[in-house]
Amino acid sequence: MRRRVVVLGGAGAMGRITLGDLRDTAPDLEPVLADRDPGPARALGVEGRRVDVTDARALRRTLSGAFAAIASLPYRFNLDAMRGAAAARVHHVDLGGLFHVTREQRRLARAFREAGRVALLGMGSAPGVLNVLAVRAAEGLERVREVHCMVGAVDRGRRPDDGPPLGFGYSPDTLLDEFLLDAAVFRGGKMTMVPPLDPGERVRARFPAPIGEQALDVTLHSEVATLPAAFADRGVREVTFRQAFEGGFAERLQLLRRLGLLDARPLPGLGVSPRQVLLELLARQARPPATNGAGERHEVLRVVVRGRREGRAVEVTADCLAGPDAGGGVGPDIDTGAPPSIAVQLLASGEMEARPGVWAPEEVVPVRPFLRELERRGMRVRVRRRARTPVRAR
Repeated sequence: MRRRVVVLGGAGAMGRITLGDLRDTAPDLEPVLADRDPGPARALGVEGRRVDVTDARALRRTLSGAFAAIASLPYRFNLDAMRGAAAARVHHVDLGGLFHVTREQRRLARAFREAGRVALLGMGSAPGVLNVLAVRAAEGLERVREVHCMVGAVDRGRRPDDGPPLGFGYSPDTLLDEFLLDAAVFRGGKMTMVPPLDPGERVRARFPAPIGEQALDVTLHSEVATLPAAFADRGVREVTFRQAFEGGFAERLQLLRRLGLLDARPLPGLGVSPRQVLLELLARQARPPATNGAGERHEVLRVVVRGRREGRAVEVTADCLAGPDAGGGVGPDIDTGAPPSIAVQLLASGEMEARPGVWAPEEVVPVRPFLRELERRGMRVRVRRRARTPVRAR
């Protein structure tokens, strides 16, 4: 009998990729799309169920008897999804809690231990793939002093005037918070908060062609919430997350921030927040036209680890590259949509130990099987080691 895997928020862009991956690569699992609007289920060839994750009773009914739930939701709903999974005694996987919610999610460890189930936090691309790459890069190092997480991307098939004035690669609401909230940086063995896109934290990095050299800025992310603990026993002193943005994108969002349009507080007398208005307008934007076949988007997820091996200072760089052909034509978004499916499949097969509790990817995901599955889906993983050189902020 096939075991059900319920994808909460499955009607969204990432949820559909996850459902497609489960449908195409997991014959022993039965994917179910659960959403306020389950309409896309038919086109995807999966079962659809209507559910509101904030309705605890309805959520528990939807998850009852399932093997696992994947929360492909805006991060604010992760706690609702987790509580529902624990109550229904099913495994939980999500895409990340944007640092602060991740910390709150950790407090549900007892509920999952008592339920005898696994909750895996932040199992997309960033966080997710990056966390596992950090473990891979640190293999064989007696000391780990620095862990730097980076994301670089480019779309060579899109003209500057194509599409809407603001194009989002994932949940606009989440990305807006990354620009609004202070970013976490673990430095000198302590957690500190800095302004998002702080110019003093900007670095430049060269990625494989066709991405090339890019400027990387700090934003709030969950990797920094969990990786310091993972490498504490090897003396880690610094953990950062930085990402690149296409030309003009960050400047446009900075303008919106200065105008107050990212504020989620209701305006006096209007009962609606500037953020709600902005999100509604963004939802009405037309999608960018396909200008070059399947597109020419490329993304690299990179982790740079600095430490010591056999008494010598080393720097290890681990890259995961996803181009337009990855995922059978899905493109770079496969590096976010496939990892939750892979994690559930590794749990179902026994390749990932089902240790009850709440875990980050670096704590429980088996490195070699996970990277093998990324490669099967057209992502390329490359690891190289060299003499250590410092990363300097500019």
